[in-house]
Amino acid sequence: MDIIDTARTLARPACDARSRGPAQNAYASLVSGLEREFGRGAGEALAQRFIAAEETDFLWEARRCERWLGSFGGEGEMEHGENGWDDGWDDAGTQVGARLERIAVLGKLGRRWFAATLIVDGEGCAHGLLARRDFSRSDRARRAWERAR
Repeated sequence: MDIIDTARTLARPACDARSRGPAQNAYASLVSGLEREFGRGAGEALAQRFIAAEETDFLWEARRCERWLGSFGGEGEMEHGENGWDDGWDDAGTQVGARLERIAVLGKLGRRWFAATLIVDGEGCAHGLLARRDFSRSDRARRAWERAR
């Protein structure tokens, strides 16, 4: 059973959003390391730049809850090469024709809660961000996550 099948089966609507995941520890470590290197106060701002560059991966790793929304049928999902079917991989290293799914996630990154919709493959690798909203309170983020379609 791959991650998408697990998400479909469980859908995890009753997750424990209070728990601290490994991404929270990674975020704190990132900020701490940047502050040691560049001075107090610089760590948070620099961490935000790192996160902006790799936003999809950070959001996926920082999730505390996930819920399967459905298949992703975006453009380019089933492309053909010049001579019919290509070798199965595109220039970005994504398997062409791979099963991609829309997954709603709820999490906390730094001091902010978020609800987001990500594109995830069957191996559990995030490939894109469709939507994201940030919140100061967990209950508001949870409501947005529960309403995601």
